[in-house]
Amino acid sequence: MPILNRAAEMQEEVAGWRRHLHTMPEILYDVQRTAAFVEEKLRAFGCDEVATGIGRTGVVGVIRGNGGPGPTIGLRADMDALRLQEITGKPYASAIPGRMHACGHDGHTAMLLGAAKYLAETRNFRGSVAVIFQPAEEGGAGGRAMVRDGMMERFGIGQVFGMHNLPGLPIGQFAIRPGPIMAATTEFDIVVKGKGGHAAMPHGTIDPIVTASQMVLALQTLASRITDPLDSVVVSVTKIHAGEAHNIIPQELRLGGTIRTLRQEVADRTYRTFRTICEGIAAANGATAEVRIDVNYPVTFNHAAETDFATGVAVDVAGPSNVDPSTQPMMGGEDFSYMLEARPGAFIFIGNGDSAGLHHPAYDFSDEAIPYGVSYWVRLAEKSLAG
Repeated sequence: MPILNRAAEMQEEVAGWRRHLHTMPEILYDVQRTAAFVEEKLRAFGCDEVATGIGRTGVVGVIRGNGGPGPTIGLRADMDALRLQEITGKPYASAIPGRMHACGHDGHTAMLLGAAKYLAETRNFRGSVAVIFQPAEEGGAGGRAMVRDGMMERFGIGQVFGMHNLPGLPIGQFAIRPGPIMAATTEFDIVVKGKGGHAAMPHGTIDPIVTASQMVLALQTLASRITDPLDSVVVSVTKIHAGEAHNIIPQELRLGGTIRTLRQEVADRTYRTFRTICEGIAAANGATAEVRIDVNYPVTFNHAAETDFATGVAVDVAGPSNVDPSTQPMMGGEDFSYMLEARPGAFIFIGNGDSAGLHHPAYDFSDEAIPYGVSYWVRLAEKSLAG
């Protein structure tokens, strides 16, 4: 069963919504214009219920089927953008300096709106579909906020599904796996305190730059020598700040970065050893290290039965040769993880073709993916809620 004819017919309309959203990127929870656009569309489609302010600025639309009472399935899209200056040169490029939809959330929102329109027109299912439009995926834990706001209980959601575009995966293809599909994310900050002084007299100082340099190198052994090669750990130092002058060794240095893992026991061991390495190297140099480890999103973990079901739906849409059912996990993070902790479900990747990478200033969502995404959502709902 290929893509739906109606989804193909809707492509230009849905692409128009996507491009409109692309011009007005909003950050974290401050997605009022985007949420208002979503609300307006859902009401125009004739959704039976449209709720706003879920998880601060999230929107949920409920569509009841014509097949009588039944369960409720949740379909989720994210709405927020990134702090990044766009360089695509597209006619619909961001109209707001320093902000852009560099992760495709405009496409995710538009595709789910397209599916909502189709499902509200046809209602060829029993029970209900809850279309979930979430703020603050990019570091604000909007998924957790919606769950804590009682979304699952309020709308009686029994299963929940998410989707994200993937550059490099051809248009018309899907990728999924049971178990961990995206990593747990953790941020760290370290303050290295030494003794400043004249750069020409280093013997009279305790140099925090030399100390921190040793830390940066040693922390790489967390992946290369301390973790089982069959497990996955990423430790990336992404910030180093120290000093103001060429001839002064500074008093202190600050560095920061991220840790990514796929299993909790690996994460716990990594955090302990991370702290030991930093504090030990500091002590060996006569300095001190204040280490802060801030655990963020948990692992995005696909439930086995729901993953098998979602894989079958993707095969219905794209054909078996265009669905990878055992893709490798990605070490990026995703706060759909909170929804998967609250309810069984699955997260799938949809191909964005040969585009710039996610979070790149030249990235753009491919409108050619729209019919596949809309068809996937519609078939997922209809097949899950079949009479």
